[in-house]
Amino acid sequence: MQESVKFNLKEAKSDLLHAINECSQRGLLNTTKWLAELNYSLKNIKLDVHDLTADIKSEICEEEDIYVLSKTYFDLKEYDRAAYFTKDCATPKVRFLHLYSRYLSGEKKKIDDMTDVPPDPLKNDNLKLLCADLRKDHLASKLDGFGLYLFGVTLKKLQLMREAIDVLVESIHKEPMHWGAWLELAALITDREKLESLCLPNHWMKYFFMAHMYLELQLIDEGLALYCQLQSMGFQKNCYVLAQTAIATHYRRDVDNAIETFKKIIEEDPYCLDNMDTYSNLLYVKEMKVELAYLAHRATDIDKYRLETCCIVGNYYSLRADHPKAVMYFHRALKINPQYLSGWTLLGHEFMEMKNTNGAIHSYRQAIEVNRRDYRAWYGLGQTYEILKMPFYGLYYYKQAQVLRPHDSRMILALGEAYEKQDKIQDALKCYYKACNVGDIEGMALFKLATLYEKLGEDEQAVGAYTDFVADEFRNIDKSDLIHAYKYLIHYHIKREHLDQANHFAQKCLQFDETKEEAWGLLRTITEKRTIRLGETFMMVDDMNETDPVMEQRAQADATPGSQLSPMNLSSTPTP
Repeated sequence: MQESVKFNLKEAKSDLLHAINECSQRGLLNTTKWLAELNYSLKNIKLDVHDLTADIKSEICEEEDIYVLSKTYFDLKEYDRAAYFTKDCATPKVRFLHLYSRYLSGEKKKIDDMTDVPPDPLKNDNLKLLCADLRKDHLASKLDGFGLYLFGVTLKKLQLMREAIDVLVESIHKEPMHWGAWLELAALITDREKLESLCLPNHWMKYFFMAHMYLELQLIDEGLALYCQLQSMGFQKNCYVLAQTAIATHYRRDVDNAIETFKKIIEEDPYCLDNMDTYSNLLYVKEMKVELAYLAHRATDIDKYRLETCCIVGNYYSLRADHPKAVMYFHRALKINPQYLSGWTLLGHEFMEMKNTNGAIHSYRQAIEVNRRDYRAWYGLGQTYEILKMPFYGLYYYKQAQVLRPHDSRMILALGEAYEKQDKIQDALKCYYKACNVGDIEGMALFKLATLYEKLGEDEQAVGAYTDFVADEFRNIDKSDLIHAYKYLIHYHIKREHLDQANHFAQKCLQFDETKEEAWGLLRTITEKRTIRLGETFMMVDDMNETDPVMEQRAQADATPGSQLSPMNLSSTPTP
């Protein structure tokens, strides 16, 4: 005889709610979903408060069954299912889940359908409809801090920037602990004036936001000082604060210290992948192949499908000059998150290496769409249009990069070169001079300044610049530039009979195989000039000896050991 099924449904529902809570907290998402579907089937079974366990009493609400089911779909990225079941819910938590599911559904489909040409958000009907629903809730004062955050993100996507700022500030006032809202706001602040005009809540999270903004706006000293204060307040081992400190240190061109800070993060948290893509950029810049290979291997072991891992491995292949593989990994990173700023910029760099200018332009433009403050993308666009022999466009993009990095000599130098190509000589001179003053990273500003003075025929200024340029011959500068500077200085000094200086620079030219023969020729010329000068000197002495008794007496005194021309002798010398 088959056993009949019989159990208390209230007790079963209570068990389900408890198990759902336990499994959800432990990240057992598929089991949580299965239990939630069972629980939803019993949605008409109402529990009394005393039937509930203590751990779920605080969570219960009249739409709890729908929420629990939909949340499991949401966790497993079944966004349309989550949105469908919550469409008639009104409580703030469940309403947010409905709206957020709709938003993420659209984003997921956009990624899945992504082609080389990104979709225009202004033509996205689903996004417009979502924005309209959020606006209606906002006008009815039904949005909590999280709902306001979603409204702000949607407005930003639709490029309604001013309204987005107001809504995100309102969101932060209601939920100051929601860091995501702070970050979305940060992306909309373009200068210090706009930052200082914000009405922010008087909450300790504001310090993290201000430090982040200082770095974004290239106010490096202020940002670093604030992060140091946060470390002193107890966050000295926090990986995020340490990573931001490393980034600030890197912006100050102290790459070695930045790398040391990242090493501290790994010691503190060996499985941390957050910001390790930035660490890989630093290792790439320093051409530390062994360390980058180790980092790529370690990141792959931890999580090969993480966005940061794809970027690290991409940098590794780029350093090995395997650009097609680097492109593949940067594409993978962007498939995971199309808003990944570094991915677009690094992809642009790889396309430049492969001489794919169309791909580079597309990638750099996408980076600017994500964040208009990305100076690397503006600079990359300037380089690309230079290659395409479109200097006017290049000049525009270099200007944007220089505004974002006013004290970076590379940006100033590129702008100067663009001016020079368009025969805007005075503007070019100003740029080269400024690049020298801010600290010339690549050591090229002085050479550019000198060659421009040379073209203008301003020899004195050219010599001054070339002399300063060759003063540190052991730094990493192009040999052909160094040779050109030496040769110019030799010819200048020979022409003006500065034979000692000419000889000094000619000796320098002997060090290079390319100029050794020419240097010997110049040294012979210098020797001949010295001989002629010496001969002229002797002739002058002979002439003076014939007409000047004092000189004759001096010669006699020099020829007689121990003799000396006394003042008395000098005064008694007859006048000719």
